[in-house]
Order: sequence, then C-alpha cells, then structure tokens
Amino acid sequence: MRRNPYELTDESPVYVISVAAQLSGLHPQTLRQYDRLGLVSPDRTPGRGRRYSARDIELLRTVQQLSQTEGINLAGIKRIIELENQVAALQQRVAELSAAVDGAAAAMRQREAQVHASYRRDLVPYQDVQQAGALVVWRPKRPE
Repeated sequence: MRRNPYELTDESPVYVISVAAQLSGLHPQTLRQYDRLGLVSPDRTPGRGRRYSARDIELLRTVQQLSQTEGINLAGIKRIIELENQVAALQQRVAELSAAVDGAAAAMRQREAQVHASYRRDLVPYQDVQQAGALVVWRPKRPE
C-alpha cells in the first residue's frame, strides 16, 4: 500500500529543535544531550538539522518524567526505552505469527472440507461390530 507522502503521522519529522523543546518543556541543549546519549534520536535534514516527530516529543516527555519524578538516571532510562522497544517489536512479531497460524488453520479447515466433500456417497461406512459373548447355534430345519 502506498501512502500519501504529504500525510502526517506520529512518526513524521516536522518539528525543529526549538519547537520540540517548547512542546516537551525542555531546554534545546537538553534535547541535544539526549540525542548524543541515544535516548531520543530525531531524524536529520540534508543540512544535518534535527527534526522531531510527535512520537519523539512524547518520548522526551517520558524521559523527563522518569528522570524528574522517578529519579532514574539517564543510563537506566536508556535501558528502559530499549526494553520497551524490544517488547513492542516482540508483540508485533507475535501478532504476525498469530495471523499466520490463523491463516494456516483456515487453509487446513478448507482443505479438510474439500477432502470430506470428495468422499463417495454410494459406499456404506464401516462400523466395527462389538461382539457380545453370546453364542448362536444354527440348526437346519427338520423335514416334516
């Protein structure tokens, strides 16, 4: 599926550093430091200018919240972000595999239905007769 190149999403890098700093409530120098540390890595323009997306700004707010209210250092925050990204990737993979399994199960049920539909209807199904312990004796009829 092709997307409209002018459609804005949460990942669209549209905010310059000054706007991103204002939206996140941080100083532009803090954003540069976070970029150097690899906490929040914005896209770059051909002139090497930073462009932040809405998702980047949300991540900046999360980093600030973890740092200020939770007291987690930047190395810990980086590890938390890495683990959250890993969990998201694994959840995506599980969803893909679940969809593949569902598709395979549907194909199997369809093939099974085709096989059952191909059975000959003029044959009588065999049923195993349970033998009781009774003995039947046949005696020819006596001529009268």
